[in-house]
Amino acid sequence: MNARTWARRNLFRSVPDGVCTIVFGALGLFLLYKTLNYVFFTGRWTIIQDNLKLLMVGRFPVAHLPRLAVSAIVLAGWAGFLAGFVRGRQIRDGKAPAHVSLARRVRAALGRIWLPCTVILLLLLLSTTIGPWLTALGAAAAALAGWLIGPFVGKRRLGRAGATILVLAVAATPLVLYYYIVTAVGFDGWGGFYLNLYLALVSIVLCYPLGVLLALGRRSKLPLIQTISIVYIEAIRGAPLFVLLLLANTALQFFVPADVAPSKPARAIVVFTLFTAAYMAEIIRGGLQSVPRGQFEAARALGLSPTRQTGLIILPQALRNVIPAQIGQLISLFKDTVLAGVAMGLFELLEVADAITQQGDFRGQRLSPEVLAFSGLLFWTVAYTMSRESQRLERRLGVGTR
Repeated sequence: MNARTWARRNLFRSVPDGVCTIVFGALGLFLLYKTLNYVFFTGRWTIIQDNLKLLMVGRFPVAHLPRLAVSAIVLAGWAGFLAGFVRGRQIRDGKAPAHVSLARRVRAALGRIWLPCTVILLLLLLSTTIGPWLTALGAAAAALAGWLIGPFVGKRRLGRAGATILVLAVAATPLVLYYYIVTAVGFDGWGGFYLNLYLALVSIVLCYPLGVLLALGRRSKLPLIQTISIVYIEAIRGAPLFVLLLLANTALQFFVPADVAPSKPARAIVVFTLFTAAYMAEIIRGGLQSVPRGQFEAARALGLSPTRQTGLIILPQALRNVIPAQIGQLISLFKDTVLAGVAMGLFELLEVADAITQQGDFRGQRLSPEVLAFSGLLFWTVAYTMSRESQRLERRLGVGTR
């Protein structure tokens, strides 16, 4: 089908279709022109360049920024190693081709991470020091090295002791990096987009298993466990997240002495975890209800224990069926981290964006559109990447297909 035939069938099938195509096409071109003109010509982006450090890491001391750089490089290598290790297992299991051309691998990688790479390049161009460039190059080299080493490690016969040590080392890496940073700069010194990412990441890691347990508890045949799960889910889902954050910020002092109370970021993480786990539990419960009854009967017919029935047969299918809803809830959690700034006074990205417009060099210049556009770009990049990876996982697992 040539372009002319495609346009006739899809854009100009009838007179109303042709009118809509012309009108909305012209409107789209006008909006595109205005956007590009704003981004490249009329937008005053000096405020972003001068305050890039504040926007990204808040008041994090400059003397300890190398710790963030080292952590970013190690995490990149850690993630690359996990990706390579998983790919090695897929090749051995016959789930992935063993020989793929380098050009095809590069195209596949760029197709997945082109947007984050573009935004990172934009941030590097806005930077006025060489440190971010060195960090980015080190992270890219570490990720590539980890991806190349991962399959090689997977092919070895590590034995039980070696496999245990490897698992412990991989699991301990994020914790070691956390203590490496927090021992130098406490939570009170964190801020900017780095704080938003940290709150979201930790809350996601903690809320997911709690949500699974609550979903299983609500379907439990034990009355006490079922009642506790139902009361918790309905109580948390019935309260606004903003109110819960306010309570964690103001009401906790009436129950816990100030000298032993957790820091504000820790309180925010607890609230985000408990709140999102309640919604995640309902999503997973819907997934459990979508599993055909025959799967339960087949699992019992195999003689599996109730725990193995749930862990090996039922739960994997339930989680697979509700991947879109789960990712949507996690994206919502990531965006809700901005509420911690308003409710708890945390110096996260939007609080920084509001503060820098009040600086002496920029006060009264109406630069809120620039800082909000920059903040929106960062949030949209992460949310869009999560959504695309969710779609990729759906295609791999065949969600929605028979």
